[in-house]
Amino acid sequence: MLSLIIFLPLVGGIIILFTSKANETLLKGIALGASLSSFVLSLFMTALFKVGGGFQFVELGNWIPSLGIHYHLGVDGLSLPLIVLTALLSLLSVAYSWRIELRLKEYLFLFLLLEAGMLGVFAALDFFLFYIFWEITLVPMYFLIAIWGGPRKEYAAMKFFLYTLVGSLAMLLAILIMYFNAQPHTFNMLTLIEQQPLAGKAALAALAFWGFFLSFAIKVPMWPFHTWLPDAHVEAPTAGSVILAGILLKMGTYGFVRVSLPMLPEAFRVYAPAVAVLALLGIVYGALVAMAQTDLKKLVAYSSVNHMGYVMLGVAAAAAAFGSPEKAVAAATALNGAVFEMVAHGIITGALFLLVGVLYDYRAHTRGVDEFGGLGARLPLYTGITTIAMLASLGLPALMGFVAEFFIFVGSFGIFPYLTVVAVTGVVFTAAMFLWTIQRIFLGPFNERWAGIPDLDTREKVSLVPLAVLMVIFGLYPKPLLDVINAAMTTLVGMVR
Repeated sequence: MLSLIIFLPLVGGIIILFTSKANETLLKGIALGASLSSFVLSLFMTALFKVGGGFQFVELGNWIPSLGIHYHLGVDGLSLPLIVLTALLSLLSVAYSWRIELRLKEYLFLFLLLEAGMLGVFAALDFFLFYIFWEITLVPMYFLIAIWGGPRKEYAAMKFFLYTLVGSLAMLLAILIMYFNAQPHTFNMLTLIEQQPLAGKAALAALAFWGFFLSFAIKVPMWPFHTWLPDAHVEAPTAGSVILAGILLKMGTYGFVRVSLPMLPEAFRVYAPAVAVLALLGIVYGALVAMAQTDLKKLVAYSSVNHMGYVMLGVAAAAAAFGSPEKAVAAATALNGAVFEMVAHGIITGALFLLVGVLYDYRAHTRGVDEFGGLGARLPLYTGITTIAMLASLGLPALMGFVAEFFIFVGSFGIFPYLTVVAVTGVVFTAAMFLWTIQRIFLGPFNERWAGIPDLDTREKVSLVPLAVLMVIFGLYPKPLLDVINAAMTTLVGMVR
């Protein structure tokens, strides 16, 4: 089933390559069908998933046995929510992209290739396979930005590519260190977690840790490796920004939880305070810089730096608790919040970038926050969904963002109390930033320049309403998602104690 979920989008993309570009309706139908099939299968897999059952739907086959390389897939409570999130956002992004006219055939192929790569990253349990899927995501996103992006698209695409490529090379070095120190040599991620090949080898463990750190931190992105993100977001097409913020950033935090924490617990414990300080800087810096933006898309982009900082604070807190059984509950709580925040941020920020695109792409053709005013009375549905997304992002109780941040702060306070107190100020800055944004765009006197602007159409409702519903459902009743995540995180904390 996992192989079908991963490769159905790729099969759809290959079919698109052999379809006439003149038949745009068929091209869109194939892309929508491939994404929908993958999403439906991910829901079916979720229905069959047994909470607390460890890795499930495992697929294992020989690939290059002479090098210890296998085709190895599986999901647990960490990867399952991210796979479903990837399939959902990809489906909604394809639906939103219905109006793309420039080189539609290539656009849809690249988008489906990107979806397959992202799904593969979250399912791969062999480092060789993991690295291939990781690299597959780099190329389509580069072209999506470079061809369908904004005025500075070439610059933003090249910056994204170079940053990510440097991180990939660092990760390759770290993988090879793990491989050559394992006995027998293997790329099997579960075997490497069990063997702990670098335990007691402080220098090699530190080198491997920082190799993984550089790769994952660039992807997150953590401060000060974040500078590629605002350019990429601002110049990327709307659907590209949704995937970039909703999924690609999660590959970095997923790497820290899946790889760095269980494979290098001793090294991560040593460097956890430094990682936590960088996370704290990202939290405060991201919120303050976002508050200073007048470009709505750049504002949302910097808010991602802020929110991914919360995730990394939770991960660093769990790493610092290694070797302290009395802090196991706090570590599990922080990790639960971190993973929940990955999903929440994907849903919330994905919606926010779609909302920016609705306003910019097909209506106002401007993203200047100060150029609007009073839109609440003219665009009630658009205003309602935007307000829900912004309130969820700032952490309002009863919405999804609050649950994630609450767990992170409760868990982290038991490990990094002083850093957590400072991190809470990020919530205040984020609240001020989003409330001020709501006031400038939707309240006050109406700007007659936008007298004829229409509310959401059917296609836009299909893309946005499901995300708004999820923000409320998981804000009011997070138990189903938390149960899945908690089983995996409790197991992980038990492994690294």
